[in-house]
Amino acid sequence: MSEHYLTPLFSPRSIAVFGASDRIDSVGQIVFHNMLESKFKGALYPVNSRVSEVQGHPAYASIAEIEDEIELVVIATPPQTVPDIIEECGKHGVKAAVIITAGFAEAGAEGQELERRLLDNAKHYGIRLVGPNCLGVMRPVIGLNATFNKGGANAGKLALVSQSGALCTAILDWAQMNDVGFSSVVSMGSSADVDFGEILDYLVSDNETQNILLYIEGIRESRRFMSSLRAAARVKPVILIKVGRHEAGSKAAMSHTASLVGSDNAFDAAVRRAGVVRVQTVTQLFSAAKALSCGFHPSGNRLAIVTNGGGPGVMATDRASDLGLVMASLSDVTMERLNQALPSNWSHGNPVDIIGDAQADRYRHAVAACLEDPNVDGVLAILTPQAMTKPLEAAQAVIELANQYSKPLLTCWMGEAQVAESRKLFAHAKKPNFRTPEPAVEVFSYLSDYYQNQKLLMQMPEPLSHQLPPDVEGARMVIEGALQDKRKVLSEMESKALLSAFHIPVAQTMVARSPNEALLIAQQLGFPVAMKVNSRDISHKSDAGGVLLNLGNAQAVRAAYHEIIESVRRNRPGSCIDGVSIQPMIVKPNGRELMVGVSHDPVFGPVITFGAGGTTVEVMGDAQISLPPLNAYLARDLISRTRVSKLLGAFRHMPPADINALESVLLRVSEMVCELPMLMEMDINPLIVDEHGLLAADARVVVEFMQPSADRYAHMAIYPYPAHLVSHWQLPDGTDITIRPIRPEDAELEQTFVRGLSEQSRFFRFMNSVQELSQSQLVRFTQIDYSREMALIAVTDVQDKELELGVARFAINPDGESCEFALVIADAMHGKGLGQRLMTSLMDAARSKGLKTMQSGVLADNTDMLHLMGRLGFEVSVNTDDISIKSVLKLL
Repeated sequence: MSEHYLTPLFSPRSIAVFGASDRIDSVGQIVFHNMLESKFKGALYPVNSRVSEVQGHPAYASIAEIEDEIELVVIATPPQTVPDIIEECGKHGVKAAVIITAGFAEAGAEGQELERRLLDNAKHYGIRLVGPNCLGVMRPVIGLNATFNKGGANAGKLALVSQSGALCTAILDWAQMNDVGFSSVVSMGSSADVDFGEILDYLVSDNETQNILLYIEGIRESRRFMSSLRAAARVKPVILIKVGRHEAGSKAAMSHTASLVGSDNAFDAAVRRAGVVRVQTVTQLFSAAKALSCGFHPSGNRLAIVTNGGGPGVMATDRASDLGLVMASLSDVTMERLNQALPSNWSHGNPVDIIGDAQADRYRHAVAACLEDPNVDGVLAILTPQAMTKPLEAAQAVIELANQYSKPLLTCWMGEAQVAESRKLFAHAKKPNFRTPEPAVEVFSYLSDYYQNQKLLMQMPEPLSHQLPPDVEGARMVIEGALQDKRKVLSEMESKALLSAFHIPVAQTMVARSPNEALLIAQQLGFPVAMKVNSRDISHKSDAGGVLLNLGNAQAVRAAYHEIIESVRRNRPGSCIDGVSIQPMIVKPNGRELMVGVSHDPVFGPVITFGAGGTTVEVMGDAQISLPPLNAYLARDLISRTRVSKLLGAFRHMPPADINALESVLLRVSEMVCELPMLMEMDINPLIVDEHGLLAADARVVVEFMQPSADRYAHMAIYPYPAHLVSHWQLPDGTDITIRPIRPEDAELEQTFVRGLSEQSRFFRFMNSVQELSQSQLVRFTQIDYSREMALIAVTDVQDKELELGVARFAINPDGESCEFALVIADAMHGKGLGQRLMTSLMDAARSKGLKTMQSGVLADNTDMLHLMGRLGFEVSVNTDDISIKSVLKLL
């Protein structure tokens, strides 16, 4: 495997520090001192033209004077010097730089010009930059401390990536006192070049990192961020803090990093789809990280509490209810076990109060019974030091159980002096322990969120659901017609035409432009009718006096026409009025009024909204959002998170609403978002649903011109499953073959395929003696991000079960214009044309993404592959670094 392009940043063999100094408390002095103190395991060079020596080391006037290769530079000089320094470094062959200096884009027009020059020089020479305006970078395992933090960090398995240098210093100080170590610490600063996504890309394959912690203020490239975040979360737990949850905080974050902030609800939705845990405080950040690193396997949100005091149990229960956790209902078997092991006056329920005189044995029996209960997903054991209590023995018993079971087992030993030794024991055993019940319950909620979000991460929806195909072209024509008229807001008729194109049931609607025409239409549709002003300028028609309902005769319709026109002119002077729309009065005695919408977040693009509908939608505030694309699982999850979902089941005299029809509408809206990038906003309100189905009574759509892109889903933060790449082929012997993009559920299929390859085929593919794929390799190979990589597998059906015959894949390089590819075919399929067919499909997929070059390394002994490459028009050349490998390249 080739070296990651950020390796010079994280594992440099040589570093030059620009601005290294002896001046006490200057940034250059602290940075160079930190490098010496941390005993960097490489060559270190101070660069300072004003002195001959820095902190006992010979100084260099410029990087040109250093004869050796320099892999990383750290810059702590005035901002006006930095662009020229980067140019000098580029000429010297440097590939990475950490710019601690401030005074660039955040400092006004002059700083923006400096940053432009800086980035131009870096791009010209291929130098990747962290910063500017950052604390720096740490890699404790190699003694790298290129920061101006007062002190270093212990080596560990946590990676910390932060946009705030000040927060980094506080976390590092806290970590020293709490025995927390780091694999890497990266202060991003203003992220002018290298961003969160690229750092995550490196950490996901970093053997030194087990958990990733993020502090985020804003995002620059949502697609890259989501892509990398999802890739990382598939392999390692990712826990993050995102500030700017409220408007004032958002403004502060934006001014600090110059990054887009977007709505906090959209960010929350993105985090859920990425399989990541979001916390609110630094303490929660590390508590969640410790819990996830304990080897727990969270599987739900049902909590059991074992306590020797009723009060703490109630406190924990209250907090669990606040967080939406479920207090587990103990099974009959568990209740019987507890009756056998506990005094007769135990609580006989959850929380399990084992009474104040509980000893270690009672804790052991009660906690074990709860952990073995299939209705329980996790246990919190609480101890208060009472006269008969032996905290240390109870702690030992609980630790033994924690080592035996994979379910989360959290502990809360309350007090101080009497439980101090127990806390040390928990810390030594690396078991999460808390001083009060509430933080312990919060951590269980994060474990539960992690489990739920990981399930969301596994969803790979297609852009189009397996239903009646929509009329995408017809919908585009409606939008283009409005844009040609220089309108962004569609009329009600146009909006409903858009919904109809995607098979969303709409109320039949006609527009009248006179009282007499209104009468004729009403008679045609049948009384009673609803009448609404037809105006592209008015969103809330009721507020403008533009809606009248339940009109039951001709006289009422004529009068209503005049009343609506006059009311709107009075309440919304200057609004464009294009008559009055008329539709039959929707009579659904069991109907629930809902709202489905689309909005456009400045960071994450289109998001789908669902909640209670009607005229009070803003006041009720019952709306949840999800990032598209959706499938049935994600649609159900979106519905379940709203308060109005409780009204969709049977209650009082009303039968349950048709949930399948509601899910279908959400899937149709997801299709609209995927296929119509010009769709900026949409409100379907009210969407009336009852036991027989649903109907969109009103709709409003806002569109905007979008420049066509080679990437048909470039407008989306999460790339949908590329169903358009599925193709079918038949071998000369009649075997039917499907070529399709790989899915997460193909892990077993892929593993079976690799195991079935000959030893030679495996060696030709992986260039080592792989027998089967590791779990992490399976995840990486099957849970791919279609926006920056592709894997096409060829399958055939054998006894109603898919059999993999070959796979071709590419990964886009950092330049965004080229990709590395690989191909392997089942031995029995050699010589049948499958390799050429797969490669042709893969090249077409690469072209569709706008890629210009495909390249790979092929072992010189792999003559069949080299012959195939020749037939496909690839240039074959000798690899100058390794003569056993041939380089193959094709311009697309």
